[in-house]
Amino acid sequence: MAGKDSGRPSICPTLRYKDAKAAIRQLTAAFGFTEIAVYEDQDGSVAHAELGQGNGVVMLGSKGKGGRFDEAMQNGGVSGVYVVVADVDAHHRRAVEEGAEILVPPTDQDYGSRDYMARDLEGNVWSFGTYAPEVRG
Repeated sequence: MAGKDSGRPSICPTLRYKDAKAAIRQLTAAFGFTEIAVYEDQDGSVAHAELGQGNGVVMLGSKGKGGRFDEAMQNGGVSGVYVVVADVDAHHRRAVEEGAEILVPPTDQDYGSRDYMARDLEGNVWSFGTYAPEVRG
């Protein structure tokens, strides 16, 4: 069973990209994700990739590969993902140095979080902050 006790996340956002290889480069270089796995099809497109950040994982792949999930996501819009990071300002500096589009600079929130917002190369919105929801079993 996935979840907190097993060391595996129980929720994994899954995104499709026109250029999944460029997305992987940006997510690792600008936003500090680490490659867990990248599987390519014979044509060199990304069939499936898993990138880690803390104890979370985002899964992604190339658009237009066929299959039920790709069909279901075909008309989907951009997505928004929130990622907990320990040092928002350092994380933001890295994103800026790598040329990421920053939508909102690091900001202290009324509820105690410090966060910023960026857009990836294909329009998905990524928020990075110190707020970490508590999961209760």
